[in-house]
Amino acid sequence: MATQWSDSIVVSELEDEPALSEELSSLFDRSSKVPTDKVPNIVLNFSRVSYISSSNLAQLLRLRKRLTEASRQIRICCVTDEVWSVLLVTGLDKVFRFSPDVMTALAGLQIDSERAAKG
Repeated sequence: MATQWSDSIVVSELEDEPALSEELSSLFDRSSKVPTDKVPNIVLNFSRVSYISSSNLAQLLRLRKRLTEASRQIRICCVTDEVWSVLLVTGLDKVFRFSPDVMTALAGLQIDSERAAKG
């Protein structure tokens, strides 16, 4: 379930399938239907996800591409050991930015946006 944290950040509390696929698809659809300057940064909380499929990985990459095109970020936090092992094996640990918890992810996004605003 996604929560609008601020005008520029959405926090999504993910769960195991089928909710995981549905939420990732919903986030992509929502970010694709708004103008580029209205696309939010996204924090994905994986604390309740115990398994991630290749289809989910493809959804994550697609969502990341959309956010990158809009000069926005995706932060993944609270990754379980099971999911982390898949991210390591696939090399996606080097593609995404991770935080230990939601608050750290939010703080990181805020710091990055302040840096970008300063030029």
